[in-house]
Amino acid sequence: MRQGFPMATRGMTVGLLGGSFDPAHDGHAHITREALRRFGLDQVWWLVSPGNPLKARPPAPMALRLAQARGVMRHPRVRITDLEAHLGTRHTAATLRKLKAIYPGVRFVWLMGADNLAGFHRWDRWETIMHMVPVGVLARPGSGLKARRSMAAQVYDRERASLGAANRLGRMAPPVWVMADVPLNGASSSAIRARGDWRYPGTSA
Repeated sequence: MRQGFPMATRGMTVGLLGGSFDPAHDGHAHITREALRRFGLDQVWWLVSPGNPLKARPPAPMALRLAQARGVMRHPRVRITDLEAHLGTRHTAATLRKLKAIYPGVRFVWLMGADNLAGFHRWDRWETIMHMVPVGVLARPGSGLKARRSMAAQVYDRERASLGAANRLGRMAPPVWVMADVPLNGASSSAIRARGDWRYPGTSA
């Protein structure tokens, strides 16, 4: 295994939660714990992105975001990574392609909040992503109706699996997705940044 890459062996099911995590917060930790419980995952890897191509504002430095994420998410089956920086990728489809080549036999599941499903059709090669890995969607405050009416949900309506099959999601052939209603946590990175008094630990601005 490459240095700095998490360990995973053939047959494992790994959930991938990507994003800027600027900053990471308890809402991220909450949906991660729910994903572990509901989708039959052996691990979850947070992919702390070098930057979100859909956002004009650059994120805080990677080192700050990684440290914050590791302080927020403490779980023996969760790994906080900067894999996309190591892989040299900025788009999810490219990240998935490289991870599947590096980890043959590992079953990956892409995880997202319902707020991301609402705009999923704007992602680079979003339909390719749907055909590469199963997708687990978790409810987020105020996003349920938009997610269910989203282009992705409509285009792949027939590929939506029942909640009863959620714990086998990683073993199902894509395209397949599940949307799980979970207890809601209203934390959001944008709301935290909007607070004038919030700073990354150890910084003054």
